[in-house]
Amino acid sequence: MEEHGGRRVLVAGASGTIGRAAARALKEAGHDVTCVLRDSASGRESAAALVGEGCAVHFADLTDSAALAAVFAEAEPQAVMSCIASRSGSPSDARRVDYAANLALLEAAEHAGADHFILLSAICVQRPKLAFQHEKLRFEARLTDSPLAHTIVRPTAFFKSLSGQVKRVREGKPFLIFGDGELTRCKPISDADLGRYLTLCVTDPAKRDAILPIGGPGPAISLRQQGTMLCELAGREPAFKSVPPGMFTLASRVLGLAAPFSEWFAEKSEYARIAHYYATESMLLLDPATGEYSAEATPEFGTDTLRTHYERLLSETG
Repeated sequence: MEEHGGRRVLVAGASGTIGRAAARALKEAGHDVTCVLRDSASGRESAAALVGEGCAVHFADLTDSAALAAVFAEAEPQAVMSCIASRSGSPSDARRVDYAANLALLEAAEHAGADHFILLSAICVQRPKLAFQHEKLRFEARLTDSPLAHTIVRPTAFFKSLSGQVKRVREGKPFLIFGDGELTRCKPISDADLGRYLTLCVTDPAKRDAILPIGGPGPAISLRQQGTMLCELAGREPAFKSVPPGMFTLASRVLGLAAPFSEWFAEKSEYARIAHYYATESMLLLDPATGEYSAEATPEFGTDTLRTHYERLLSETG
C-alpha cells in the first residue's frame, strides 16, 4: 500500500548533489525513498546524511546483479530514479556507467515489478559527438523499448558547472572565455529546482513516456555575461582572457595519434574533445527544423537564479 499517497521510489546516484536534492525533494513530497549507494568512504558519508533526512539506504555495486536484486526485493520500489552519470566522460567510464550501470538498474526494475523508470540524462545528447553522449542515447533507446513507463529528463547546464571560476575571480584574475564569450548560451538550473522537477515526474501523468528538456529561469546567458555578473558581484571591473576553442581540437588530434596504442592517450584525447564541445555548443533546445539552438523554446522551471548562487558562493569564500 502506498504511504500517505506517495510512492515507493528507489534512487540511484544520491551521493551526488543532484541525486541528493532529488531524494530530499521526494521525501518532502511524501514519497517512501530508498537510496542505493556504493560502499565507499563517500558513500558512507552520504548515507549518514540521507538517513538523517528519512531515506532508507542500501549499499550495492550496480554491476553486482545479485546484490542489486536483493536491494530491489527489500525496497519493492514502484518507481526507479537514476541520477548516475560518468564522472570523466571517457569512453570506458561512459560504457560502464551511462549505459551498463543504468541497464543493470532497468533490468532489476523490470524483474522486481516496478512500473516507472525516471532517467536523468543531458540536453547535450541532442547533438551527439562524444562517447558519453552516445552511451546515454544507447541506454535511452533501451529504456524507451522497456515495458516500464519512462521519463527522460534532459537538463541544461547546472549551477555547479558554471561555478569553477568563482575562486579565480575572487583572487583578481580575469574570467576565462572561449572566443568572444558569446559562442554559447544556456539556462542553468539549480540542484534544488531540478530535484523538485524530477519529483514531479513521479506522479504527473503528462510526464510519463516523455523526453523532457528543462532549464532554469531565463533568460539564456552567455559565458561573457556570466563573467560580467560574477566580476560585478565580486566588486571588480569585468576582465576577460580569451581561450581559442581550436586549441582543444589541436590537442585532441595530437593526443589521438597515440590513442590506438594507449588508453591514457585515448582518454586525454576525449577530454580535449569534451572541452571543445562545451566551448562551442549551447545547452539549449535544438530546433530540428533549423539546426539552431533556441532559447525561447527551451522550457524553464524553478525560481533559483545563477546570480543568487554566485552571491552565496562569494559570501562563503569572502
